[in-house]
Amino acid sequence: MSRPNAAARSPVRDAAPLFAALGDETRLGLILRLSSGGPGSITQLSAKAAVSRQAITKHLRVLADAGLVRSTRRGREQVWDLEPNRLEDAHACLDRISAQWDTALARLKLFVEE
Repeated sequence: MSRPNAAARSPVRDAAPLFAALGDETRLGLILRLSSGGPGSITQLSAKAAVSRQAITKHLRVLADAGLVRSTRRGREQVWDLEPNRLEDAHACLDRISAQWDTALARLKLFVEE
């Protein structure tokens, strides 16, 4: 699945599935494991999980659909790895929101001081 170029995407439309995928505790835990431990197979990623291997697989598919992880075949195993560009997209989105809040608070401060 190819992603449209950044200029053609709506920031909100692009960010919504990203944050929806990150909004689940199990999926966020998978992202943290992949970011700290590197690529892992389903067996490795489900070893200490509180959910089944099948559930981990479903969560990884949601993360893949949001562009946060990718999988490759290594022999008989499917190995999952983090897609750092999408995390950078999330960071950029949060930075925009933070800047908007800073601007709004500065306007409020000026209003109150007048």
